Amino acid sequence: MSQDLRIGYLLTAFLALIVSIGCAVGPNYKRPAVDVPVTYRDIPSDQSLAPATQTAKPEPATASLGDEKWWEVFQDQQLQSLIRTALKNNYDLRIAATRVLQARAQLGITRADQYPSLSVGGNITSIQNPRLGPIPSYELTQGQIGPSAAWNLDFWGKYRRATESARATLLANEWAQKEVISTLVSNVAASYFLLRQLDLELEISKRTLSSRQDSLQLTQTLEQHGINSLLDVRQSEQLVYTAATEVPDLERQIAQQENAINILLGNNPGDVPRGLKLTEQPHAPEVPAGIPSQLLERRPDIHEAEENLIAANAQIGVARAAYFPQISLTGSAGYETPTLTDLFTGPAGFWNMAGSLTQPIFEGGRLKSNVRLAQAQRDQLVLTYQQTIQGAFRDVSNALVAYRKDREFRIQQEHLLESARDAARLSEVRFKAGTTDYLEVLTNETNAFTAELGLAQAQGNELISLVQIYQSLGGGWQ
Repeated sequence: MSQDLRIGYLLTAFLALIVSIGCAVGPNYKRPAVDVPVTYRDIPSDQSLAPATQTAKPEPATASLGDEKWWEVFQDQQLQSLIRTALKNNYDLRIAATRVLQARAQLGITRADQYPSLSVGGNITSIQNPRLGPIPSYELTQGQIGPSAAWNLDFWGKYRRATESARATLLANEWAQKEVISTLVSNVAASYFLLRQLDLELEISKRTLSSRQDSLQLTQTLEQHGINSLLDVRQSEQLVYTAATEVPDLERQIAQQENAINILLGNNPGDVPRGLKLTEQPHAPEVPAGIPSQLLERRPDIHEAEENLIAANAQIGVARAAYFPQISLTGSAGYETPTLTDLFTGPAGFWNMAGSLTQPIFEGGRLKSNVRLAQAQRDQLVLTYQQTIQGAFRDVSNALVAYRKDREFRIQQEHLLESARDAARLSEVRFKAGTTDYLEVLTNETNAFTAELGLAQAQGNELISLVQIYQSLGGGWQ
């Protein structure tokens, strides 16, 4: 090895050592301070929402419904099958997966800037000219082959900060994918419970319609025998028509709800298989919420917001690195000879090496503005991160309150239905005894029908509130 070539290798090794110990300008990431409440608003002291009629062993304070797997929370096997289909075929989830692949590829592209680029090439040139006057004819064949290299030294950490930013963007996309999974699981469960609620309402309406049609026939018979008046018949008809109008409207809602579920599943509109009835849906007798500080580690949207913040923070370093000199190295080596047979023999080798340094002097404020832009974007994402955390606490508190109040409402609705049914029974007895007119029967039958539909809606709302608690606590993506 020649002395010049040895010097070149030593110089390259020395510069590589400098780069390896070089600094990375820009601020290192530090998680912003956030105001985390000690407990969720209005949550019972035992950290649960156990119904008063049931006694259960209290869960530890740190236990949370959000830590449970979705198939443990939603135990209807048909619902589980729908969720699995959605996780396989849903378009939003598949789009999120492609975004992760894009971010992973972008990380590879950005990270490659830290390393030298190497290439190898060769060429063959053959020239033959005829004799032109005093210039004799000649023939020339020349060959060349050899590698070349170029390296932009990352002494100030520009490419390392860019890689840090790209890596955080990849993680943000991965957390965004988990957020899509959590939302999808919750949407399928809530849509399924709403479908089962509509099924129950349709069952109630058809049963009520059949019963009222029988009552109408009896009233018509009595009117024909002069026992009842035509007014009684018309009032009985109103009961029939009231129930009959509910049936087609509920069938419309059911068909549209099935279409909505199929879209979540990635399927064309169609029927949806059913499992357990609404009143048979198993769910935990108590809902432990856990401690608020765990929410920061469980909610995917909070992680996504923080990774976006980390990416923006690293971009400040990229912008600041533009103030400093940019050092580049280029070099090539190989063999060149006018005789191809002597390409690798004799004094055919060549090499060259060059370095350049560029220091910005005047950019018209561009560099400063780039730094200010990166800082402003970072500050915006700090606020977004803090806002996301506040929104998460709001979601949990709202869901906990909704579940507790929906449960209380359902209990009162059960009492209302019991009272309305008894009133309808008593009014029917009074009417048959001739102590009241059919208007009283009409009113109490309508109230009982409305109360029964209201109870079905209350039962559905209670289950949907449970889904909202599970989603707000960050469950479903595990």
